[in-house]
Amino acid sequence: MKPNVLLFIDSFAQGGTERQVVQLARLLSESGRYRIHLACLSGEGVLRAEAERYGFTDIPEFPLTSFYDRNMLAQLRRCAALIREREIDIVETHDFYTNIFGMTAAALARRRGSARIASRRETDGTKTRKQKWVQQRAFALADAIVANAEAVRRELIRDGVPAAKIQTIYNGMDTSRVAPRPDLRRADALKLLGLPSDGAQRFVSIVANMRHANKDQATFLRAARRVADDVPEAAFVLAGEGELRESLVALAAELGLAERAFFTGRCADVPELLAVSEVCVLSSNGTEGFSNSIIEYMAAARPVVATDIGGAREAVVEGETGYVVQPGDDAALAERIVSLLRDPERARRMGARGLEVVKEKFSCAAQVESVESLYERLLSEKRAAAETGIEASARQEGAR
Repeated sequence: MKPNVLLFIDSFAQGGTERQVVQLARLLSESGRYRIHLACLSGEGVLRAEAERYGFTDIPEFPLTSFYDRNMLAQLRRCAALIREREIDIVETHDFYTNIFGMTAAALARRRGSARIASRRETDGTKTRKQKWVQQRAFALADAIVANAEAVRRELIRDGVPAAKIQTIYNGMDTSRVAPRPDLRRADALKLLGLPSDGAQRFVSIVANMRHANKDQATFLRAARRVADDVPEAAFVLAGEGELRESLVALAAELGLAERAFFTGRCADVPELLAVSEVCVLSSNGTEGFSNSIIEYMAAARPVVATDIGGAREAVVEGETGYVVQPGDDAALAERIVSLLRDPERARRMGARGLEVVKEKFSCAAQVESVESLYERLLSEKRAAAETGIEASARQEGAR
């Protein structure tokens, strides 16, 4: 009988972690070695329809209002009962909230021989001291912790998590997701994206949500002002939605970029955007584990200029697939962008090499192999421990 795996997702919002969980659920289901279940704290979000298309139509929801109220206790009991009812062998959680909820519920379920896997996908910076303390308790309940970058793994060790408990598993990238429609001409793609299609513009793009200041599109815009002075035909695309958009639009106008900076909102046509872009940027200045945007850029064969945050250097090979600069340094960011715009052939070579790196290091196949290997190891250890416990109990009973 196949082991049952429960993957816990916070919500189905269009975020990097959420997309990775939905993709992992599909890949593991297609592999066929495990029976995959999905659960969430909130069932809202555009990715829910995608999960349902993959066959995940029964997705239990455990809505929380706080970690410290009666509802939390009620939802934990519901989840523990579900884990027992569905005979879940592995519970894997993927972010701060699901780590705490899922690890606690799995511990309450007390299923003999089952395994618990927590995750951390960002470097330090956004959690309060209290939140860090609570998450450390969740990590203590876990049998293993998955980090999506070596940079994250190092911080976990620094925070006191035993190194043997941590496994780095990189995000997987399905390159077909960033392949533009082959029959779509550039002019039509630009029209679809709401961008000028007169052929004069050379687009530099950033794909990042506008909900959190750590994405630092402000530095991107300041760099864009410098680039525009050196490359008059350069234009800049900021794809993403969030409450910071209004202030960023105002900053673009203040910098004299109102006619050259295009805010597309949530972009449903990322493949087309990347296809019309000559350089792609990530300007984060805070927490970032392993950026999905970076490997999307590389999978689309685009050169990357990224800030030195999280696992950026684990993906971007300096001078080979792109460049890494210090966070907040708009002058250095602009210098690298200009160098690529002035040498299109070198930019194309870098992009092609980036695609090779994605296929070699960040493929979906590599991700699934690593995840399934972790599952098998943990279940083998749990089975061995259970058998040892049974034998010990039998010896004690015999001694009586």
